[in-house]
Amino acid sequence: MAWSTRQLAEIAGTTIKAVRHYHEIGLLEEPARRSNGYKQYETAHLVRLLQIKRLSDLGVPLAQIATMSRADQDPDEALRVLDSELEATITRLQRVRAELAVILRHRAPADLPVGFSAVARDLTDVDRSMLMIYAQVFDDDAMDALRDLMHDQPHTDADDQFETLPADADRATRQALAERIAPIMRQQLATYPALGDADSHSLHGPGLTGSAVVQALREFYNPAQLEVLYRAHLIVTGQTDERLDDEELVVDRTPRPADPDERTRR
Repeated sequence: MAWSTRQLAEIAGTTIKAVRHYHEIGLLEEPARRSNGYKQYETAHLVRLLQIKRLSDLGVPLAQIATMSRADQDPDEALRVLDSELEATITRLQRVRAELAVILRHRAPADLPVGFSAVARDLTDVDRSMLMIYAQVFDDDAMDALRDLMHDQPHTDADDQFETLPADADRATRQALAERIAPIMRQQLATYPALGDADSHSLHGPGLTGSAVVQALREFYNPAQLEVLYRAHLIVTGQTDERLDDEELVVDRTPRPADPDERTRR
């Protein structure tokens, strides 16, 4: 008994389109045709189609199914490779599910880097944006240190003052805020040394990392805020800058990107 394409597909539990595709890529041999031109599928075609469907259901790529039928191809090796790929996929999906559970528990934005969902409620839009940039330019050690810092250090009045600091804040206000921030910055760098050595933890080299972080800082913060960070940096490092003595001058000096903590927890 012979079957038409429709009948063969129905018996095998697949579609006419799939059968035709297998013909096109050479996975299923074309059957003989009747005098009226209709195809005549026989048992061998059905068995081969069932083999293709079974392997495809297991996740074996069609291109690999073709090679598995060759005498010199070890089917066990192909299946071992597939099993390894599936194991990696399962591990990835389990990790994603775990991350989604944390995001849902904290009702955090899904775009935050891994591990920062628990502190999401204390983050401003700028903080979130900076974290996304940091995650792209700094390695896991630096991001782990930053995450630990943000978990351990609560939001402070200094943070609020910095976030609302106007661009025309006077020199006394800028200096006073820098003096409040400097001890916190010094303690952070002592506790999390990875945050003070950006060059060693840069994923793309100091040049590209610096350009990404500095550009973001200049766009997200006004000149007074940047000067406060600069003043705090000078206090921590014991340096001076005579330009800061000019009451009318807001120093256009963006802090080195070396220290992601110089702003993220301000």
